[in-house]
Amino acid sequence: MMALSKARLNTTYTVNSVKTDYDDIREFLFTLGCYPGEKITIISKLASNYIVNIKDARYSIDEDLANAIMV
Repeated sequence: MMALSKARLNTTYTVNSVKTDYDDIREFLFTLGCYPGEKITIISKLASNYIVNIKDARYSIDEDLANAIMV
């Protein structure tokens, strides 16, 4: 298991868990559809911003969120 921030571009991963001490971050990721068992793909990375594909939708997340998503 590794953080999404360490994942490779254009490779589909399965979310194993969301590891964070902050409930608001966890709830925000859940509203995006990022929960255990869901597929996630990093489309691109610029500086510390990630464009990810979750459930046929694209979202921009920062490195803190990417570190909270375990794949």
